[in-house]
Amino acid sequence: EVIDETPLAAASIAQVHRATMKDGNEVVIKVIRPGAREIIEEDMALVETLAQLLDQYFSNLGYSPTAVAKEFSREMLKEINLVIEGQSTDRLRRYFEGDENISFPKVYWEATTRNVLTMQEVRGRLLSTVSPQELSTSERRTIVANSTDAVFKQCLRFGFFHADPHPGNIFLLPGCKLCFIDCGLTGQLDRKTTDELINLVAGVVKGDIDRLCRVVLELTDVDPVVLDNREFRLELRHMTDRFRNTDLAHLNITSLLADFFGMLQRYRIQCPESLTLLTKALTTIEGVAAYFDPTFDVIEHVEPLIQEIVVKRRSIRAIRRRFFNALTSTVELLEDLPGDLQRFLDLARHRRFTLNLELKRIEHLSEQLDTSSRLLGIAMIIAALIVGSAILILADRMARSSGFIGTLGFLGLVLAGISTTGFIISFLLPRKRK
Repeated sequence: EVIDETPLAAASIAQVHRATMKDGNEVVIKVIRPGAREIIEEDMALVETLAQLLDQYFSNLGYSPTAVAKEFSREMLKEINLVIEGQSTDRLRRYFEGDENISFPKVYWEATTRNVLTMQEVRGRLLSTVSPQELSTSERRTIVANSTDAVFKQCLRFGFFHADPHPGNIFLLPGCKLCFIDCGLTGQLDRKTTDELINLVAGVVKGDIDRLCRVVLELTDVDPVVLDNREFRLELRHMTDRFRNTDLAHLNITSLLADFFGMLQRYRIQCPESLTLLTKALTTIEGVAAYFDPTFDVIEHVEPLIQEIVVKRRSIRAIRRRFFNALTSTVELLEDLPGDLQRFLDLARHRRFTLNLELKRIEHLSEQLDTSSRLLGIAMIIAALIVGSAILILADRMARSSGFIGTLGFLGLVLAGISTTGFIISFLLPRKRK
C-alpha cells in the first residue's frame, strides 16, 4: 500500500490523502489528526458545562441549552468516529446502487478504523469549483435535477439523508452525474415523520388549521393545551395565509419549514433534531439549485415523488400492513395486561403505589383563599366593633347620663367607620396578580 504524503485536503479535525491499495485499487484515506479527538472531547465537556449554567440561570429560553449542547456534542463525536461515517456512506451507496445519476463512494472496510476511513477515489470535479458559465443550459438543469432527486429521495423515500449536501461535498462526474462524499453529518426520519411532513405541506396549502395542530402534536412533545390557545391558532392562520391556495409546484418548501419551526420555537415547542437537519439539507440543496439554475422549480420537479409516496402509503398493501401491525400490537397489549395489572395491584397492596397529580395554579388558589380568610376576619372584627359600640352608646343613654361609656362607644363607631372605609377601598382596588 502506497500513501501520498501530500494531503488532497486538510481541515482542523482530519485530512485526506491519495493512496494505492496492494491490489492496485486507487483510494483516498481520511485520517483524524493526532490529538484532535482529545481536544474535541475537552471542548465538548466545556460546552456542556456552560449549557448547564444557562439552564440554571435562564430557564425561560424556550429550549434546553443542555439538550442542544448534548446533541451537538454527540454529532461532533460521531464526526470523529470514521467507522460511523463509513457506515453512513455505505448505507447511502446501497440505496442508490444501480442509479445512473447519483452515487456514493465504496468503503474499503479492511482498511478502515475509528481513526482512518478508506474509500474509493472519485474522479471528477467538486461542484464548488464549477462555474455555471462553463455549462450549457441543459447541463445546469440536469445537475440541479440530479442533486434535488438525491436529497428528496433520501429524505422522503429512504428516511436517511446526507445533512450537509453543499457543493464542496458533491463531485461532478461525466454526463452530469453526481457523487456525494463526506457523510459525517446525517439525519434520520421514520415513516411517521415523513407522513406528517406531507400532511404539513397539505395542511398549509389547504389552510387546514386542525390538521396542522395534529401535525404539531405528532411531531413534538407539545402540551395539548397550547394547541387550543387562540393566539397560537391565529398565528398558524397567518402563516397559512401566505401559502394558501398556492399550487404545490410553486410552493417554497424551505421557507414553509423555516416559518413553521420558527413559530414553534416562539411558543417554546421543541422540535426533534432530525427536523432541524432536514431543514438544513433542503435549504442547502435549494441554494445549489438557485446557483446553477435560478429558474428551476424544486417542488414542481419532486411533485411526482411526493405523489408516488402518498399513493404508496394509501395502497391496499400498505393499509393491510398497518392493520396487521396494529393488530399485533393490540394482541401483545392484551397478553401483557394481566401481568401489568397484577404488578399494579401488588404495588397498591404494599402501599408502594404513588399517584402524582399536577394541580395548575395551585399557588394562586392558595393565595386567594388566604386573602379571603383575612378579609373575612377583618369584616368580623369590624362587625363586632360596631355591635359593641352600639351597645355601649345604648347603655349610656339608658343611664340618662353622658359619660365615659358613651364616649367610648362613639369612638368605637368612628374607628369602625374608618376601618370599613379602608376595607371597602382595599376590596375595590385592583390587586396585582403574581
